[in-house]
Amino acid sequence: MESIAVIDFETTGVSPTQARATEIGVAIIEDGCIVDRYQSLMNSGAWVPPFIEQLTGISNAMLRKAPPSDQVMNEVADFIGERPLLAHNASFDQKFWDAELARVRRRRAQPFACSLLLSRRLLPEAPSHKLGNLNAWVGLPDTGRAHRALADAEMAANLTLHLFGLLRERHGRHQADHAFLCQLQTLSAAKVRALLATAC
Repeated sequence: MESIAVIDFETTGVSPTQARATEIGVAIIEDGCIVDRYQSLMNSGAWVPPFIEQLTGISNAMLRKAPPSDQVMNEVADFIGERPLLAHNASFDQKFWDAELARVRRRRAQPFACSLLLSRRLLPEAPSHKLGNLNAWVGLPDTGRAHRALADAEMAANLTLHLFGLLRERHGRHQADHAFLCQLQTLSAAKVRALLATAC
C-alpha cells in the first residue's frame, strides 16, 4: 500500500476566513499500519473561545507556549512531502490546510481523500459516520481523547486501513490506492456497487 498522510486540525472555529488552527496531527499509513506521526500545537495569536477550549482541552495559556503557526506549517509540510492526503470530513481540514499553507507562501499539490465519504459508501449500514462513533462501532482501537489532533488523525488512519481491508476482503480490490479512494468517494451508491462489482 502506498504512503498516505492522514491529517486532523483543531481550530478556533469552522471557517479559516474567521478562525485559525490551534493544533495539527498527522498519521502516516503505509503497508497496512501507521508508520510515523507528527503533532504540534500552533500559536497564531488567535483567541480560543471557552466552548472550543471545553471541547478540545486546548487553552489560550497552552497556545502562548506553543511554536508559531508559520514554523509548524513549514515543519509539517516538509514532514508530509508529496504524500497524498486524507482526513475525516476532509472538506473541513482541506480548507484549513490550504489557508495555513498560504500564510507561509506554500501550496498544496496533492488531492484529499475523505474517510467520512468513503465510510458512507463502504459502510452504509453503520448507525453513525461520526469518527468516534464509527470507530467504536467497527471495534477499532481507542487512540486517546477525541478532538485532539493526533488522536483523531490516528482514528481516521485506523478507519482508512479498515476500509482498505474491506475493499480487499469483501470486494476483491487488492490494488486499491489513494486515486481509487478519490474516485470512489464521488460516486452514488448505485455507481459504487457497479464499480466494486468489477474486481481488480
